Amino acid sequence: MPSYLERRQIRYPLYGLMAVTLVLIGFLSFYNWIIGAAGFILTGLFVYLIFQVNHKIKEETEEYISTLSYRVKKVGEEALMEMPIGIMLINDDYYIEWTNPFIASCFHEDSLVGKSLYDVADAVIPLIKQEVETEIISLHDRKFKIIHKPEERLLYFFDVTEQAEIEKLYHDERTVISIIYLDNYDEVTQGMDDQTKSSLNSVVTSILNKWATNNGVFLKRVSSERFIAVFNEHILRLLEKGKFTILDEVRETTAKQNVPLTLSIGVGTGYSSLPELGSQAQSSLDLALGRGGDQVAIKQPNGKVKFYGGKTNPVEKRTRVRARVISHALKELVIESDKVLIMGHKNPDMDAIGSAIGILKVAQMNNHEGFIIYNKNEMDTGVQRLMDEIKQNEELYSRFISPEQAYEIVTDDTLLVVVDTHKPSMVIDEKLLNQIENVIVIDHHRRGEEFIKNPLLVYMEPYASSTAELVTELLEYQPKNGRIQMLEATALLAGIIVDTKSFTLRTGARTFDAASYLRSHGADTILVQKFLKEDIRTYIKRARIIENVYFYRDGIVIAKGSDDIRSDHVLIAQAADILLTMEGVQASFVLSRRVEDTIGISARSLGEVNVQIIMESLDGGGHLSNAATQLADLSIDEAESLLQHAIDDYLEGGQKE
Repeated sequence: MPSYLERRQIRYPLYGLMAVTLVLIGFLSFYNWIIGAAGFILTGLFVYLIFQVNHKIKEETEEYISTLSYRVKKVGEEALMEMPIGIMLINDDYYIEWTNPFIASCFHEDSLVGKSLYDVADAVIPLIKQEVETEIISLHDRKFKIIHKPEERLLYFFDVTEQAEIEKLYHDERTVISIIYLDNYDEVTQGMDDQTKSSLNSVVTSILNKWATNNGVFLKRVSSERFIAVFNEHILRLLEKGKFTILDEVRETTAKQNVPLTLSIGVGTGYSSLPELGSQAQSSLDLALGRGGDQVAIKQPNGKVKFYGGKTNPVEKRTRVRARVISHALKELVIESDKVLIMGHKNPDMDAIGSAIGILKVAQMNNHEGFIIYNKNEMDTGVQRLMDEIKQNEELYSRFISPEQAYEIVTDDTLLVVVDTHKPSMVIDEKLLNQIENVIVIDHHRRGEEFIKNPLLVYMEPYASSTAELVTELLEYQPKNGRIQMLEATALLAGIIVDTKSFTLRTGARTFDAASYLRSHGADTILVQKFLKEDIRTYIKRARIIENVYFYRDGIVIAKGSDDIRSDHVLIAQAADILLTMEGVQASFVLSRRVEDTIGISARSLGEVNVQIIMESLDGGGHLSNAATQLADLSIDEAESLLQHAIDDYLEGGQKE
């Protein structure tokens, strides 16, 4: 027997058939009334049956709808009360007006009605106030995905604890690849007999194997100075929490044997592909080595880099092999170009100008045109004095051009040499840098996260006192097609003297060798002193800043200028240098307003405090003992507070990254 739904489907065709039948009967009645009468009687009976069936269908339909409505209502009530989804209604004062049993059970309460959300789940309040639609928060050792409906003052709670645990497990178990490098292994073992070298290898391997075993790390030595370590991200977080104490352990243990060996570690993390992890680990290691070694670099997928260690000054290399190789490569690149452009950083100092003049001489020694790009409006007093002296040498001064003039002579074969910086944002003209494809970077600063893209050649030695020292060594291996002039040698020597504070900071044996080479080529130390002279007004201005000095922490002093007085970067740096000469001072920080909306901070130390790390936490950079930063849109007092927090974080974190 067909169901009532099926009967409803056939009802409407029957009405049509009945209408057709009545028309036919009317037509027959016209010819034979007896047959027509019989037809009408039969049709009436048929119509009666149809109406009966229709009435039956209507009753069944009403009964079906009533039953369905009841079932839907029942299912809704059961879903509301029985499903594992929390539902909560609140009022404008954050009091709970109604909840279903599930959310009450999650909060270990019989009923939550009438209670304040501040007492029950205060973590939800910010979500409501900020009108956040969806957020995952922790409540009573569970994680809930909360959906907020502001108009209805309604909260849905979805328990996602298991999902969160699975995600955490996935992230914890992701593979991490690390490359461990013995920074100065070749230097330390040079000249060692086999027995001593074997003993040193045994000590280092033993320390690393013990570290690997204790931390669940797979470690494999792949060469005399390189190890590969494989672990997961959970172990990486534990190692970060401990600030990679393996660096200190290796350094201190080997130092006791009078062989100061240090580690550099590059870590690749955040990728599922092993080749990508390996590439990231090598890139991180290059970054750690570029910053002087004895540290860990962890480059993350978002481009950010974490650093740990870096507590010691870079060890000066005792061989000039690298300088000779770089000098030869520089010569080949100069010869292949049509001309050489040299560019330093904004507001160039003696080191930037001196090293630029040195590279110009390299181009001339190889019979190529060279030009130094400078901005005459961005020079301090000392550099201006040097430029006044250069103006008297017409041939040398003609090699100095503005960025606008450089645009007019650039070709596809032009070579650009960037000196005394490796950050694109710090060069005199970043647009020009991006326009030239062939770029060389020569710098003595520790490598930062920001770096010039795809340079043909990079010569970065953080152990060097200055870029002028590096360029001087490169000059020694160039063709002797022209003698270095007195003024050129003096400019290079001035760069070394300024950056070493007259050979007192970051000065190694090779620094004196470079100075000796320049002196033998006519460098005039009296002329250097003339460049570095200052006027009385600058002296008084600097003294007023120093007058406000105070000891912030043991051995650390801070001085700040007035908020309404402007000081250039040289004056701020000089103030920090002078404070460092005072008794009991291990590190000095000087703050002063540079321009209307910028505060400059110069930091100096004797080596025990890594001011580079402190300045990097404020988006600056530099060396372990010489660093700086600039802070925009702050008052002097606000900048001072940020500096104090950065110093506290550094000291309380055990001289961390």
